[in-house]
Amino acid sequence: MTETRELILAIESSCDETSVAVIENGDQILTNIVASQINSHKRFGGVVPEVASRHHVEQITLCIEEALQEANVTPEELTAVAVTYGPGLVGSLLIGISAAKAFAWAHQLPLIPVNHMAGHIYAARLVKPLEFPLMALLVSGGHTELVYMAEDGSFEIIGETRDDAAGEAYDKVGRVLGLSYPSGKEIDELAHKGEDTYHFPRAMLKEDNFDFSFSGLKSSFINLVHNAQQREEPLVRENLAASFQASVIEVLVEKTVRACKTYPVKQLVVAGGVAANVGLRAAMEEAMAERLPDVELIVPPLRLCGDNAAMIGAAAHVELALGNLATYELNANPSLVFQTM
Repeated sequence: MTETRELILAIESSCDETSVAVIENGDQILTNIVASQINSHKRFGGVVPEVASRHHVEQITLCIEEALQEANVTPEELTAVAVTYGPGLVGSLLIGISAAKAFAWAHQLPLIPVNHMAGHIYAARLVKPLEFPLMALLVSGGHTELVYMAEDGSFEIIGETRDDAAGEAYDKVGRVLGLSYPSGKEIDELAHKGEDTYHFPRAMLKEDNFDFSFSGLKSSFINLVHNAQQREEPLVRENLAASFQASVIEVLVEKTVRACKTYPVKQLVVAGGVAANVGLRAAMEEAMAERLPDVELIVPPLRLCGDNAAMIGAAAHVELALGNLATYELNANPSLVFQTM
């Protein structure tokens, strides 16, 4: 008896990346097309929703055609169509959803709705099989949260940011330093050339919970720079970057390790755009090896840390197995959250 070949066409358009992938059996990437809009948003210092939506309209059909062609797959061979329906920018989400619904209707395929943040977690599934229970640290421009998973499709938020997300703090600090958007990579590179000489606060580090707060750190950084400028005192950019990053990383690592000790888990998944940060990856590897050697750390490769459709396809495989399908009434949910248990 031959094994069934499951092929999912996945679409991701939650922010400023138009991406389409074809995923085989939930863990094999046949193709993962990503059309970036970074150059269009750089001059604005951040993502402009209307500009992002227009780019998605221009790129979505081209990306679908390219993904199928590169994967050497015809629509008739597909098992289902998956799409991100939230969280994200409502206009961007709607374009991806409209394309997915049209494609699913035209080829009479099931439609799978996927939570964007679940996608980030399931990007790890493209690296190696997930073992439950597991802990996931989600760090991106809009989210910083610790999610406990007892099994596939089960998400329990045990900690989250009370204000700014880690990635958001990076972008705002980058603006103060005069770096181009997105500035996370440049701050990371500068940090490796400097030292933690400014000793910024580690918010909520000692509190008996798993929540985060980066607003105070951001304000402390901005105030230090502005006060120095007013007094015409020189500041070392490399040390500023290193001090800021040291604060973010220490809080993320300490809270995550503490969560993994409180909730006995087999694996820790670090996912989201900020998971591409070299400093964070190194610090987390060191901390887990020293303090929790029995917990396997999985950090997706850089190409799967940012927004991409391959991760949506990986998550869709689980949703399909659980029977979670959508009708053509599917709408965007820009404020979608995990349903806590």
